[in-house]
Amino acid sequence: MTDRAVRRRRQALFLLFFLPGIALSSWVTRTPDVRDQLGLSTGQMGLVLFGLSVGSMIGILCSGRFVSRFGTRPVIALGTLLIIVGTAVIGAGSAVPSASLVTVGLCLFGAGMGGGEVAVNVDGADVERLTGTAVLPTLHGCFSLGTVIGGSAGMAATAAAVPVSWHLAVVALVATGILVHAMRAVPTGIGISAAPSTPVPGPAQRPGPRVWKDRKLLLIGAIVLAMALAEGAANDWLPLLMVDGHGLDAAMGSLVYVGFAAAMTLGRFSGTYFLGRFGRAAVVRASAVSGAVGLLLVIFSDNAAVAATAVLFWGLGASLGFPVALSAAGDSGPDQTARVSLVAIIGYVAFLVGPPALGFLGDHYGLRSAMVVVLVFVASAILIAPAADTRDRATAAVDVPHDTPSSTNSAGQHREDRS
Repeated sequence: MTDRAVRRRRQALFLLFFLPGIALSSWVTRTPDVRDQLGLSTGQMGLVLFGLSVGSMIGILCSGRFVSRFGTRPVIALGTLLIIVGTAVIGAGSAVPSASLVTVGLCLFGAGMGGGEVAVNVDGADVERLTGTAVLPTLHGCFSLGTVIGGSAGMAATAAAVPVSWHLAVVALVATGILVHAMRAVPTGIGISAAPSTPVPGPAQRPGPRVWKDRKLLLIGAIVLAMALAEGAANDWLPLLMVDGHGLDAAMGSLVYVGFAAAMTLGRFSGTYFLGRFGRAAVVRASAVSGAVGLLLVIFSDNAAVAATAVLFWGLGASLGFPVALSAAGDSGPDQTARVSLVAIIGYVAFLVGPPALGFLGDHYGLRSAMVVVLVFVASAILIAPAADTRDRATAAVDVPHDTPSSTNSAGQHREDRS
């Protein structure tokens, strides 16, 4: 590909990460309103959120196989389209109101998120190889930037009492335009696994079991599990946690979520500098420490202002664990698609189990107490952070940008190695 084509492709990936961020935060900021419209308890809301988890798991389980067979482009397009349709269905379910319809919408939304997750990260990792710089942190930063913008709009819609159905319909319309524009620059054929015409005996014939038996890769998966749970818990429950656990109103709960999203964005856009200076293991460990401190204060402080401020540490801590671990997985050995797929599947276990489990615990012990589970997982990531350092196993390290004029120029505008 020419340099211009690579730049256009990278910009398209920025938009394709940005779009789900807007859609997700638009839904999250309206969860208190949706819960009230549906007349659900915290536990029942957890079951509705289970639709998002089931859809995510179905999407993530299918994505790796589809990417290997068809390439990233059609999988990204289908996944993003499902996100748009799911957003519209959630809005319709809130207008009826129907908990079943909202659950179906969340399932479609989750299938789109999970289905596109592997594909867009594989495409981003391919751009990393082409440019020689870490692109994934910046891409995930665009997702977080989308959550800030979508969350801010959602907070304003909540304060202005805009119906959820109208709000999400506008989001779906804007997302459709972004999708049509971005897909023009995404090439075909990326991620397709070449099947040999003649079967070759030996380990190369069985990449799946070899990947599953890679102990270091499983430790990377454990990091993703912990950090995905930290991010997912905020995406699913943070506004309700601040409303029910700290006595804020719905608009202020949404504002706290916007603060979380802003901290995630800051962490991801600044991630390249820290990765280049300190390496993956140190960055993952520092992220886990920050997340644990934030969660500790949110859970155990009775001061709403302290808890709201602590959410910023939670957001900074959750920002880099997932994307850095995905980069580490891609660098950990051959068959990048299979490795990224495996780690992403492990991470999505957090999204599958997290919402209903935290909802169940929240019903019995309160949401603040339920977050102790998240705290334990994040604290464990501090101990296993060294597994993220896979430079010695990679054929070409792309996580640290080299100090050359070309890499400086390519990173100058957006520091395009977002994770």
